[in-house]
Amino acid sequence: MRAAVFYGPGQPLAIEEIEVAPPKGGEVLVKMAAAGVCHSDHHAMTGAMPTPTPIVLGHEGAGVVEEVGPGVTSLKKGDHVVSIWRYSCGACEYCLTARPQLCPKGADMRLNGSLSDGTKRFKIGDTEIGHFLGVSTFSEYSVMSERSAMKIRDDMPLGKAAIVSCAVITGVGAVINAAKVRPGESIAIFGAGGIGLNAVQGAALAGADPIIAVDVFQNKLDMARTFGATHFVNASDENPVERIRELTGGQGAHYAIEAIGNPEAATQAFNCIRRGGTAVMIGITSPQSAAAIPTLDLVTQEKKLVGSLYGSSVPRHMVPRLIELYMAGKLNLDDLLTRSYPLEEINEAYDALIKGEVARSIISYD
Repeated sequence: MRAAVFYGPGQPLAIEEIEVAPPKGGEVLVKMAAAGVCHSDHHAMTGAMPTPTPIVLGHEGAGVVEEVGPGVTSLKKGDHVVSIWRYSCGACEYCLTARPQLCPKGADMRLNGSLSDGTKRFKIGDTEIGHFLGVSTFSEYSVMSERSAMKIRDDMPLGKAAIVSCAVITGVGAVINAAKVRPGESIAIFGAGGIGLNAVQGAALAGADPIIAVDVFQNKLDMARTFGATHFVNASDENPVERIRELTGGQGAHYAIEAIGNPEAATQAFNCIRRGGTAVMIGITSPQSAAAIPTLDLVTQEKKLVGSLYGSSVPRHMVPRLIELYMAGKLNLDDLLTRSYPLEEINEAYDALIKGEVARSIISYD
């Protein structure tokens, strides 16, 4: 089968013929239908997110179960599934308190490039190839733990389902679960890419007003209007903190979401919120990055700065709800998915992402 293999920082992804071993106990083989082109994989490609190599990247995806290993009970051949890219053991403190995204086992798998048992199923000749976040969706077939795949309704389009498993849940969840936005409260969202646009529509679902989109690309601000933004700030030609304060009567926004992974934007998000406000950071940065936060304001104005991973959600609870919202016409995935590429054009897909040409694109295997 074919897969996009990452060999080292700064190198383009290589389309290779690789071998995949059958699933072991508690694992499934998934025939991928679509994989999202996400900035998180690009962070690995640039070296900003250290990852072992060689490895098959991709974490946002959907497909059909082709084979199940011994002991699998939650899935069967033919089931439509989405990837759950943060493995959760189900037994640790974090899993038992509804914070599966913080499970240490999932973090170990990211660092090791392995499946949950510490081993790998991909090979090129005698060389083992790693698994990214336990799912490796940039592959025509992928072996993953049954805990890393979740059954969805059969009538959900798999291309749309793929982006629900990361971009949508991360953006919407940051607003609903981490910020806990209430109707009539103001929010500023820094970054109108795939995740930021979902934060915008999460804010619209929550009844926020105004919803202020901030970006340096005018085409992305135009996209944000489609998803529910009411006001727009082009940070390339005006100070976003000053403009957000103007739009909120001089007080600042109740909430701000940083959806870029930019320390300067994180500082701006913190500075634009009002007394008692909350800034939520969801953008991925390098381990060495740090934001300058005025600590006096943190104390005397009781501002809050919080991080949010995977939408601060329980994916097995939230993904089905998001799919139901889409099927009911209340969640906009059609305008979010702007391009589709074959696997052999994956590097071109990332070029378009970095240039700001797309909201969200997918690799389509069909």
